[in-house]
Amino acid sequence: MVSMAIKAILLLVFFGVMVGIGLYCRKNATDVNGFVLGGRSVGPWLTAFAYGTSYFSAVVFVGYAGQFGWKYGISATWAGLGNAVLGSLLAWAVLGRRTRIMTQHLDSATMPEFFGKRFGSAALKIAASVIIFIFLIPYTASLYNGLSRLFGMAFDIDYAICVVAMAVLTGVYVIAGGYMATAINDFIQGIIMIFGICAVIWAVLRSQGGFLAALEALAQVPAEAGAGPVAGAPGVFASFFGPDPVNLLGVVILTSLGTWGLPQMVQKFYAIKSEKSIDTGTVISTLFAVIVAGGCYFLGGFGRLFADVVGVTEAGAPVGGFDAVVPAMLSGLPDLLLAVVVILVLSASMSTLSSLVLTSSSTLTLDLLKGHVIREMDEKQQVFIMRCLIVVFIAISVVLAIIQYRSSVTFIAQLMGVSWGALAGAFLAPFLYGLYWKGATKLACWASFLFSTVVMIANIFVRSSFPTLLQSPINAGAFCMLAGLVIVPLVSLCTPKPDRQLVEDAFSCYEKKVLVRQSKALGEKQG
Repeated sequence: MVSMAIKAILLLVFFGVMVGIGLYCRKNATDVNGFVLGGRSVGPWLTAFAYGTSYFSAVVFVGYAGQFGWKYGISATWAGLGNAVLGSLLAWAVLGRRTRIMTQHLDSATMPEFFGKRFGSAALKIAASVIIFIFLIPYTASLYNGLSRLFGMAFDIDYAICVVAMAVLTGVYVIAGGYMATAINDFIQGIIMIFGICAVIWAVLRSQGGFLAALEALAQVPAEAGAGPVAGAPGVFASFFGPDPVNLLGVVILTSLGTWGLPQMVQKFYAIKSEKSIDTGTVISTLFAVIVAGGCYFLGGFGRLFADVVGVTEAGAPVGGFDAVVPAMLSGLPDLLLAVVVILVLSASMSTLSSLVLTSSSTLTLDLLKGHVIREMDEKQQVFIMRCLIVVFIAISVVLAIIQYRSSVTFIAQLMGVSWGALAGAFLAPFLYGLYWKGATKLACWASFLFSTVVMIANIFVRSSFPTLLQSPINAGAFCMLAGLVIVPLVSLCTPKPDRQLVEDAFSCYEKKVLVRQSKALGEKQG
């Protein structure tokens, strides 16, 4: 009874702080710039944590950590390190500064708006909006998946009640305070995630006799039949590259490079305060990813030590699916630590949910409705419509999540799996080349959009027709991203050159002369 009271108090405090910050930030969300971008004045700590918490949701902690930890053992940690280096460090270094400068110069608040203005095509902007709308909704619904087992284990509360409560509370602070409330809450939620994952790793390894004992036990687990040349071999799950390094590489590419093309991630760079903030944010974001992502996949790597708890089918898969692995690992934790885990997963889910619904609502309002469906919209109307759409998007995601949980609709689950690959595959190359290369054309953007969406949708319906390596949505998504990097320059070289004046105007933002203090730069003539 006492433990239940402690859990309830921790949850109430957590929810109270989140809602309080949303109400406090209302003054920053009175216009479009403030509501969507926080007035482009968000500091490095808030931006870095907003980036990291939007990156790592309950899907990573419960779903991906359980799935890839079970398949690849301790080598799954490479996915977390790839997220830190490729998905955070290089993403900030390559995209951060140029994104901040060019998006402000073009006065674009969303990724579709960037495409429309950078390539001079309203149709391109609309197409990007439609892709975001189609693929972000099921991705949003997937965020609730990790909550069902953990809440049932900790509180014995119905899944639908958990989902609705989380959605309503997230909606309240996003609707009230916009991006600034989201960023501040992301910072608090990020702190919880850091301490939570460290505490969980310590507790789980301690339950197995410590790190060395757990690693030794993992080395005794043989790969099941059907695992190719490593079938039956002990030690593969404790090895450096694991039993299947090729497919592991696909996981690393999709979950790391994918952030470069996801609108909810890239738009964090739109809002950062200054160039100095980008340098600081790069370091913070990378360290956050090392701890949280590296920790999640590292923890999942020991999942097979709990095979007796979760149960194993004849095919070697965990009973109840991969989502059951991490909850099984946590089932023996003390009540207080279990409460911390629940809040950790809530933090991961709510931070990503808030980012996704804000991205979806702003994109639909600014890129589809404004000027197309509703010809004249002032600032107040735009903010009001965005707030209304946040309610709509959250409601749709809740309905999808409950339908999937209660009736096991596999189509929704499949669409969730391909959404990341479709979005990143469609947008990564056009956005990257749009920032760096004057020769990129709008037809090349169309080619990238169509290629990735068609491939990933086909992966749902005719997966068996794909080559064996690409039948996995993970590998198919990684393939689309890499293919886009080739498609855009090839199509650009074969299609009419973009309007010279349009391109020069877009890139003129990088040539502007600015004055800096003597301590920051030396003049041409010194001494």
